[in-house]
Amino acid sequence: MELLVAALPAFLASLVEAVEALTIVLAVGVTRQWRSTLYGAFAGLLVLTIIVAVFGTAIVLFVPLSALRIVIGTLLLIYGLQWTTKSILRASGAKARHDEELIYAREVKRLREEAPVPKEGIDGVSFVVAFKGVLLEGLEVAFIVITFGSNAGHLGAAALGAALAVLLVLAVGVFVHRPLSRVPENGLKYAVGMMLITFGTFWAGEGIGISWPAGDATIVLLLSGYVILGLAAIWLARRLLEQRRGRAVQVPAA
Repeated sequence: MELLVAALPAFLASLVEAVEALTIVLAVGVTRQWRSTLYGAFAGLLVLTIIVAVFGTAIVLFVPLSALRIVIGTLLLIYGLQWTTKSILRASGAKARHDEELIYAREVKRLREEAPVPKEGIDGVSFVVAFKGVLLEGLEVAFIVITFGSNAGHLGAAALGAALAVLLVLAVGVFVHRPLSRVPENGLKYAVGMMLITFGTFWAGEGIGISWPAGDATIVLLLSGYVILGLAAIWLARRLLEQRRGRAVQVPAA
């Protein structure tokens, strides 16, 4: 159970961020130079691996468990609310859905306006853009890997879940050679957000001394409650949006 708690959120979160990073890498590689792009992407992955190894190990060794649960629980609640809010707004139509094809086209257009690719050596633009894309998209994943892995005592399992997701997206990306626009990113983000809020509540509660009556089964109860609240929020946001649009198109009586 603890292995699954550590690995599953890291796997799902990594799927979301890896799809976004792949879009950037593909745009850079197709538009500029593949060699420099791959160097930048691998450098970004290396930095993320070091961050997870160093900070994850330090947290496990030096931070007391009670303090760890309070801090991690609070941070998970913050991240989870951010992910869930975006998902609810997109599902209700109040916010545009994440469009990988559109992002890819914009990135290609921007890259074509950069300086020409050098005939020899490393293309700095390709390296930097790919590095930044992978690093920035992966920082949230690194945070999730560290928090879930360290609190569950299975940092390796969380890191493995993230690595499997990256390899899966990479394999599909190499095969189709285009942005993965059909991946249900909003649904994945909603699921991950719900997990972050659920475990954040559970661990923060334990950290401040709450003894959950149902024990670990409280996680299932909390998750069910949050999912119901999230679906209700989507329904309510849709209704409010429809009412606003209805008022906007009404023609005043003569």
